[in-house]
Amino acid sequence: MTGGALRVIVVDDHTVMRAGVVALLASEAGIEIVGEAGDGRAALGLVERHEPDVALVDLRMPVLDGVATTTEIVRRFPRTRVLILTTYDTDAEIERAVEAGAIGYLLKDTTREQLADAIHAAARGETVLAPRVAERLVARMRQPAQIPLTARESDVLNAVADGLTNAEIGRRLVIAEATVKTHLLRLFAKLDVNDRTRAVVVAMERGLLRRP
Repeated sequence: MTGGALRVIVVDDHTVMRAGVVALLASEAGIEIVGEAGDGRAALGLVERHEPDVALVDLRMPVLDGVATTTEIVRRFPRTRVLILTTYDTDAEIERAVEAGAIGYLLKDTTREQLADAIHAAARGETVLAPRVAERLVARMRQPAQIPLTARESDVLNAVADGLTNAEIGRRLVIAEATVKTHLLRLFAKLDVNDRTRAVVVAMERGLLRRP
């Protein structure tokens, strides 16, 4: 952390949201916004040019998303702390960001005071999590170890996510409809769910199923 005001960049592809964050922090003593970017690639250029103490980074952006941007900043500019500021709070999104090296994860309903405090904490090297995010992480840690899906179970799950019936899944995978039902029962047990829709939702939350 440098002396004087903390140098911060704001990275978000939504112009209005980005402007709102900048305006929110404009009157904060001890924080100076030194740059804005609408995608991850432009953000890396800002970090290289300004060497900010903290980068506020959205998750879903064009060119280079928030996770990839975080990975590059942590690798190339370790003095800059990355603080995720997003609307997404699924387990998969949180884990990907933390694994990439983000020091904090905030949601866009945070207040000005909370955001300012989080920036100062991040600059000091302290982990910062929105209360809802912290609750999800704690709940996830308390869950039993995740049982991995087999390749065939993943195929069935993807077919379910595509909206196929059991008969259609059987034809796609060239297996009997009874076999499809067996795989579904095993999927339900592993995911601790009772229906197809919930299976897809839980699988996506756990990062077991990625959809375009």
